Amino acid sequence: MEKHAIVIVGSGPAGYTAAIYAARANLKPVLFTGMQPGGQLTITNDVENYPGFPKGIMGPEMMELFREQAKRFGTEIIDDVVTSVDFAKRPFTVASDGRTMLAETVVICTGATAKWLGLPSEKALSGHGVSACATCDGFFFRNKEVLVVGGGDTAMEEANYLSKMCSKVTVIHRRDTFRASKVMIARAQANPKIAWELDQEIIEVLGEKATGLSGVRTKNLKDGTEKVVAAKGLFIAIGHQPNTELFKGQIELDDVGYIKVAPGSTRTNIAGVFAAGDAADPIYRQAVTAAGTGCMAAIDAERFLGEHGHA
Repeated sequence: MEKHAIVIVGSGPAGYTAAIYAARANLKPVLFTGMQPGGQLTITNDVENYPGFPKGIMGPEMMELFREQAKRFGTEIIDDVVTSVDFAKRPFTVASDGRTMLAETVVICTGATAKWLGLPSEKALSGHGVSACATCDGFFFRNKEVLVVGGGDTAMEEANYLSKMCSKVTVIHRRDTFRASKVMIARAQANPKIAWELDQEIIEVLGEKATGLSGVRTKNLKDGTEKVVAAKGLFIAIGHQPNTELFKGQIELDDVGYIKVAPGSTRTNIAGVFAAGDAADPIYRQAVTAAGTGCMAAIDAERFLGEHGHA
C-alpha cells in the first residue's frame, strides 16, 4: 500500500496552506480536496479582508491561487472525498473511493458549514445580500439596514458588530425568548441601533440577483399574519456545523462536533493527527485564521515526523 509522510484531508485556506508549508519542507504532501474543493470561499463573491489583496478578490479565484501555489511546490492534489480513516495505530489509514493509503501524519482541514434556513429564495440570493458571516461581509452594508436571524450568542454578536457600520439592525427570531447568554442579550437590547422582530419566521427572501436583497417576508408564529420587512442585507446566524462526522469515535470532539486541539497548537488527542481551520475553530472562522492554523499544523506535523525518525 502506498505510504506518505503527511496526508491532508480537506482544502480551503487551511488545507492549502498546510500543503504549501509541508511541500516546502520536502514532505511531499498528499491533499484530498473533499466535497467542496476550496471550502466556503468558493461560494464567497468578494473577499476584501484577506491581507495582500487591496482591491479585493473573488473567493473562487483566491482558492485557485492557493491551489496553484500548493501544486507548485509539489503537493499531490486528489479531487476526491475521504470516506474512511483509521487512527487506531500509526501509520494511519486514509481511504477514498479511489485510493487507500498509509500516512505517518494526518492534517484535518474539513472545515465547517453554515446552517441555512433552507429556503430556495435564500439560496438564490446567497452572496447577493444574503450572508452567513457578518465579519466577512458587514462592510458591504455600510449605512444600510440589515437583518440578523437567530437567537443565540452568534446572532447577538453579529447584531452588535453590524450596528457599528449599518444604519439599523433588526433581529428576527422564531420565539420571544433567546438561547443567548444573559450578558449578550442585555448588550444587544441596550443597543439603540438594534430592533426586534420576535415570534417571526422568514418564509421568503425577497429581491433579485441583479439588484440584490430588498427584504424578507415573515410569518407571525402566534397569529399567522404575514408582513414584509425591508432591508439590504440578511445575515443568517443560526450556527455552523463542523464537517467532522467522519472522525467521530476516532478523535476527541466537543459537544457540537468541533475537533479539540491542545491550546496553542493543532495537536489532537491522537499523536500524529493535527487539525486546522474551521473544523477546529468555533470562534473566529476567518480565511486568514484558517490559513494561520494550516501553517501551524504543517509545522507541528514536520516536528512530529522529525521526533519520530522521519528524515
